[in-house]
Amino acid sequence: MDRELYGREAVFQDSGLAARLTGLAPEGFARTAYEHGDDPPVTVFTGGRGMGKTVLLKQLRNAYKGATPLALLDCAHIEPPADHGPGWNPLTGALAELAEQLAPRGFASAPVEFPRLSLGLVAVASTSWSREDEERARHDLQRLGPVLASVDAAKGAGATWVTKVLSKLAANFAEATAPMAGLLAEATVETVLEEVFGRAQRRSESWYGNYRNAGGRGKIGLQYLANDFEQGGRRRQEAESFLVGALVEDLYRAYTGLLRAGARRGRPVLLLDNAHEPLGRRLIEPILRERAAGRRDRVVVFATSRVRDHEGMRRATRLRLPETARMAPCPRGTDVTSGILAVELTPFSPAHAQSAFDRHDPAGRTPADLARGVHRLTGGRPLGVTLLSRAAGEAPARLRSSLTPGALLDLTVELREDTPPVPVAPTLLEELLPGEHHGRLAVLAAAHDETSARLLAHTRLPGESPDGDMALEVRDRLRAQGWPTSPEHFVADPLLRALLLHRLRFEDGETYATWRAVHETLHQHYDQESGLPYRLHHELALGRTGQAVTHLRVTFPRPDVEGWLGRLRFIASAPYPRTRDRTDDRDRTAPDATPDTPAPAFPDLRRAVALGQRPPDRLPAGLDGEATELHLRLRRLLHAVWLLTDPLALPDEEVTEKLAYELRQLSGRHLTGNRPLWDAATHWPTDIRAWRELSLPSTREDGV
Repeated sequence: MDRELYGREAVFQDSGLAARLTGLAPEGFARTAYEHGDDPPVTVFTGGRGMGKTVLLKQLRNAYKGATPLALLDCAHIEPPADHGPGWNPLTGALAELAEQLAPRGFASAPVEFPRLSLGLVAVASTSWSREDEERARHDLQRLGPVLASVDAAKGAGATWVTKVLSKLAANFAEATAPMAGLLAEATVETVLEEVFGRAQRRSESWYGNYRNAGGRGKIGLQYLANDFEQGGRRRQEAESFLVGALVEDLYRAYTGLLRAGARRGRPVLLLDNAHEPLGRRLIEPILRERAAGRRDRVVVFATSRVRDHEGMRRATRLRLPETARMAPCPRGTDVTSGILAVELTPFSPAHAQSAFDRHDPAGRTPADLARGVHRLTGGRPLGVTLLSRAAGEAPARLRSSLTPGALLDLTVELREDTPPVPVAPTLLEELLPGEHHGRLAVLAAAHDETSARLLAHTRLPGESPDGDMALEVRDRLRAQGWPTSPEHFVADPLLRALLLHRLRFEDGETYATWRAVHETLHQHYDQESGLPYRLHHELALGRTGQAVTHLRVTFPRPDVEGWLGRLRFIASAPYPRTRDRTDDRDRTAPDATPDTPAPAFPDLRRAVALGQRPPDRLPAGLDGEATELHLRLRRLLHAVWLLTDPLALPDEEVTEKLAYELRQLSGRHLTGNRPLWDAATHWPTDIRAWRELSLPSTREDGV
């Protein structure tokens, strides 16, 4: 199994899901018992961007290529050929591409012929041909050569049959004043049958006698198919479904009959990426309908969907990936979509993240907690873990011992040997949000909810969304792509939010003008009473901590200590105004630097302040000795929480101990709330060491 597919053993082990559906173990191709007999479900792997869906399909392709007929198709990217006729659309193009991939002989599989699909594609290709556009007809026919080559390699790949088809069409045009799809389809099919098909293969034409109103007459069925395809609408959908059936029927025939008995092992495999796209439904639903009607085939379909709750999976059986390791029941109900097994891909575990780092940094030169910190930042999203672990392994030696998750975002990574290194943060962001306007999304990522996002859209992005409310537009697009929602953040996913805020911080170089403008706007938006924690949150993002410490000191004696702890946690969740690490410039090493020179520390003052090593420049006026002591203690506590809960930083054991000490000291000072403070001194260090959010009493979820 490919080492990059950590945690995917449920699919790839010898008795895993793929083996039980295909009848072949992925290594060695030993025969395996079929779990679902002759009625396998369509398996759809679900998960958001970066969850490894495409990688999983590619690994399935690598695991079974050559052992059984197999094809991989991306339903989101079917490139139209130049100057194609009306007979080409994404569905017919996809079918031709699938047949071309499925047809060749493998080292353990015989070639597959596609006579039925060839006839159907030839028939619909003839729609709307005209006498004045013979060249386009020639191109349309030549594009079908690879599919016809599955019937007869020599004749299908040659040009003789194309010339004869065009000659026969010319005769038909001479007798008709306008193109007629049915007649042209008949003439085209007749020539193909005569010039490419052998005697036994010609019988495949009779399969089209099952088409609507054909009455068992194959040529009539092909005429009706072409006419329906040309009409569009519901009729075209019927024709397209029949063409999908032709592909499945040809695969079925390749596995049945006297000549085929015992000649093949396992089952053919279709791999459909991005099957939530309309093309995916147009390919999968005809198969599901036929199976629901009781017809059986030999095709195993593995697909992916970024949309978990897609309408096309409304009655699917849903399992998480680890649950499919030994058995994957999928009881068929009355609904067509009950024939789908929806398997939710699970994030990498911390152990998987550590394995990824061990692979790229086998000498262990990076901090011991870096893999765990990356897991916290990414939530185990495979794309993030993989890219950041690679960046850590490629980092200059002098940097590795001081790397943090935030520092990894500032690095570059070499994705391919033949291309220059690319910046980590923008590359990862483009993978997670392809084709989006990252600049305006970065502005909205600083918002807490729709109201504050709308404020930023109106004040910082005027004119960017002339068609309506930009905040709601962005919200809906994120939801449509499967990103989570949260009442605390407009962009809820921690990794996506961190990448967008990284863009916001550094998009205008070291002036940080956009960052300051956005946080100043939000700071001014919230009032001094109910919105004060939000104001202080954004003051921290601007690098100003004095007002936050003063607020914590003034409100500390109040009886609502649980609410006070919640406000502390919320204020300290502000993004730190980082400066970019410039020591990854591989072409401008300082003259006196050596590969083993330690990297200079980031200008992050939180640790020094938390440990009492950096006193404030000045204190608020009018504080007596006791108030000054409390103020300094709370300043240390605030910076400790700010550092220890930052997903771009790594926990620090000395700071963690200091946090517990400060909380215990505060517990002894409070007249009525000593117990919550004492409990926090115990639970918060435990939470930090377990990489959890700081816990609050259940009655106060956020303290704001």
